[in-house]
Amino acid sequence: AGMAVRVSVLPSPRCLFDDPVQIRVAGLQPQQAVTLRASLVDESGELFQAHALYRAGSSGELDLSRSPALGGSCLGVEPMGLFWALQSKTPYKRLAKKNVLTPFCVDLEVYEGHGDMSRLLGKCTNERWFLGEGVKRISVREGRLKATLFLPPGPGPFPGLIDLYGSGGGLIEYRASLLASRGFVTLALAYMSFEDIPATPEILELSYFEEAVDFLRKQQQVKDSGIGVLGLSKGGDLALSMATFLPGIKAAVSISGSSFNSFIPLKGDGFTIPPHPYDLGRMKISEESGLVDFSDVLDDHTDPATWDCRIPVERSLAKFLFLSGLDDMNWKSDLYCRDAVQRLQQHGQEVEFYSYSGAGHLLEPPYLPLCKVSIHRVLGMLVHWGGQWREHAKAQEDAWHRIQAFFWQHL
Repeated sequence: AGMAVRVSVLPSPRCLFDDPVQIRVAGLQPQQAVTLRASLVDESGELFQAHALYRAGSSGELDLSRSPALGGSCLGVEPMGLFWALQSKTPYKRLAKKNVLTPFCVDLEVYEGHGDMSRLLGKCTNERWFLGEGVKRISVREGRLKATLFLPPGPGPFPGLIDLYGSGGGLIEYRASLLASRGFVTLALAYMSFEDIPATPEILELSYFEEAVDFLRKQQQVKDSGIGVLGLSKGGDLALSMATFLPGIKAAVSISGSSFNSFIPLKGDGFTIPPHPYDLGRMKISEESGLVDFSDVLDDHTDPATWDCRIPVERSLAKFLFLSGLDDMNWKSDLYCRDAVQRLQQHGQEVEFYSYSGAGHLLEPPYLPLCKVSIHRVLGMLVHWGGQWREHAKAQEDAWHRIQAFFWQHL
């Protein structure tokens, strides 16, 4: 009969979503062949799964930080492979957390053999939270603001961050809640396709973002040394615009963003930056899959006719960090990253930038699995985001550490 098979998640079965864990299996036969499977059901009932084949060591133990996966969703020693390789049963689903007050629960099961998975040997559940112990979530509807404020426990003072997602719109909280769990006062800010904000506003007003900065600076737990801003995709060029035109911004991170204003005119005090000219006639739609490739819709950014759409980042006093994936299939983020970096360097400004080979457009907090393709919430089209599973996962881990280190250093 032997010992019962025990699956454990160390150091604890409860953790933050961006925490790496160690998965161990005890009580197997020496050299026993087993299959491990991870399952997660998201808030809409969608099932995400990953599996990997393993062989126990001579003492009947398995430790995923040392034992190599021999096949399945990942290969080799990948301690977190079963998490970053999670894939939806229905194609083209993106794993994203809507309600940060509840965790994602990942069921980890061990099955006999490398075959039919008919005999379950043991299982456990890993609760992965987006809100740390004692972090407060406060809904903000003040003036025009539509946002959510996250406060770490304690009096602080903490560095303050504004968190912006992309043109899919909505009020996205899970990255902000994780950053608050790591010691930042974070304001997740909606600016399109949310409540009474239209899906594609005719114009975006810099004064709206200034209201957000003023609101954050007024919070007593926020350090008065300046605010940081973090943006993904369309949020990336907004982060650069805020750092360029608003006095309170001290550090800005652009993830897969642009150095030009994109898609919607940005109205400032006495000026308007038009959107980078584009032609949707240049988008390519695949006949069999219906996938849309946007990478060629923008006009050539070296043509002086586009230059009034540039964000003049070189005028900013803020510090900048640019992150982009070289396998971004949504658009040429690396090209625009290089444009901004070049302009900053020509003006003698220090700037940090990292390009990740094999990483796609949607560089998210770590262990959120790669989303290669999904329906764009505003366009209603299937968009190809790019990325290779393992490289993208490694990029997300690295980027997450760099983002936090950057803000700690400059705020």
